Amino acid sequence: MDTLHQTWALFLPYLPVVVIVLLTVLFAWLVSLVIGRLMRQSTPQMADAARRLGAVVVALIGGTLALQALGVSPDILLLVIALLGIAALVALREPLGNFGSKYFSDIYTPFKVGDTIRVQGYSGKVIEINAMTTILLSDEEQLVSVPNAAMIRDVVVNTSPQAWKEVVIPVSISGNVDLPAFESDLLKTLSKLRTRLDRRFPPVLTTKVRTPQSTDLTLILMLRRPEDRDTITVEANKRLTEVLERVRGTKR
Repeated sequence: MDTLHQTWALFLPYLPVVVIVLLTVLFAWLVSLVIGRLMRQSTPQMADAARRLGAVVVALIGGTLALQALGVSPDILLLVIALLGIAALVALREPLGNFGSKYFSDIYTPFKVGDTIRVQGYSGKVIEINAMTTILLSDEEQLVSVPNAAMIRDVVVNTSPQAWKEVVIPVSISGNVDLPAFESDLLKTLSKLRTRLDRRFPPVLTTKVRTPQSTDLTLILMLRRPEDRDTITVEANKRLTEVLERVRGTKR
């Protein structure tokens, strides 16, 4: 019994360190999982690198806390973390800029796959929009890869016929939502806007990506007048939010 008490007395000061290490491993796994899901549309190489980077950051933070629990000054480790963080930001500046621009271009840039655009002196049909670049097929049947950051930084001209008519709204819903019922409810709600939409082209809801966790959709509306773009966009988003709230309420 005395031996057990002595062993416990020796182990007790290190118990916080053990707890911190275990929690660090758990959080590193969770962060890696979340990053992997957020970057499911990226290339596997980029997603893996981001997951590893996230896990390393969590490990460094956990290491700092463990050193503090042992009574060791973490100043050197904090300096190393800061230097690694700065180096990572510098090294990943372009990829992160392109990845972030993909989000903003989805919402604010008026073009989609199938449109013909002109940007940075290049012109072609958009055949792919991925996490890093927008791929164009030129008239000479050449593939042109334009960084997504250029879509935010430079002037983009959509030369597709009647491109001004289209309002494209990204939609994301939970994977357990009844998609046909959601689509029916949304299109029924949007029918109240029909006086300001081109009646030849009713609203269309298309599926971009579907996983067990979520479904990414695209809502396309065709305007009657270009000056109604902002009004229709705001009103459509408002009605979309109402439908999503009704769906969530039904699930509860």
